[in-house]
Amino acid sequence: MAAVALPTLRDGEVTLRPIRVRDAKALERVLLANRSWLRQWEATYPGGGSFIDARASIRNLLAHARSGHGLPFVVEVDGRLVGQLNVSSISYGSLSSATIGYWVSEEVAGRGITPTAVALATDYCFEVLRLHRMEICIRPENGPSLRVVEKLGFRYEGLRRRFIHIDGHWRDHFSFALVAEEVPGGVLRRWHDGRVPREAARVAAADLAASERPLPLTDR
Repeated sequence: MAAVALPTLRDGEVTLRPIRVRDAKALERVLLANRSWLRQWEATYPGGGSFIDARASIRNLLAHARSGHGLPFVVEVDGRLVGQLNVSSISYGSLSSATIGYWVSEEVAGRGITPTAVALATDYCFEVLRLHRMEICIRPENGPSLRVVEKLGFRYEGLRRRFIHIDGHWRDHFSFALVAEEVPGGVLRRWHDGRVPREAARVAAADLAASERPLPLTDR
C-alpha cells in the first residue's frame, strides 16, 4: 500500500496538520498538563507502563502513515497545539474503511473543537481518499466523546465487549460509524447546516444497560 498524503485541513480557528517529530516536546507538555483529564481514556498495553514517550509515539505514527495505514494529525487552535487526531487502520478495496481516535486538552473541551476536527478528517477520507466507512469507538463512560458523535450524527452500531486496553484494563466500547452515502455534502457542512439526524447516535437501551454491568476487569 502506498503512503497516504498528509494534508493540512482548516475550519475557522481549528487546524488539523500532520504531526512532526519536532512536535514531541510541545506534545509532552500538553499531555502532562492534562494527565488527570486524559489518563482514564488513554490506550495502554497489557503489562506495560504509563511512561509518556511522545517522540517514539510520533515516529510510530509516521511509520504507519508511510505504509499507507494512517493519517496522524495534531489539533491546533489559533496556531496552538491542543490535541491529536489519528486516522488508523486505513483499508482500501472491498472494505475501504478507517477508524478515528482523538483527544484534546481540557481547556478547549466543549468549544466545538473536537467535532470540527473529526468532521474535517472524515470529509477528507470520504472525498479525497474515497473511503466508504469511518468508525469511532468510545467508552460508555466518556461523556465528552459521546457528545462528539451525537453532534456529528455518527450512527450507533453496537456494544463491543472488552474491546480496547484503556487505562490498564480491557474496556467495553460503543461503536459508531458513518458511510459516505449518508453524508453526500460532507459531515462538516451537514453539522453547520443543522441537518444532523437527532437520534443517529442514540445507544440501544439493551446495550446501555449491558454497559452498566461490565465484564470483570483484567489486564490479560
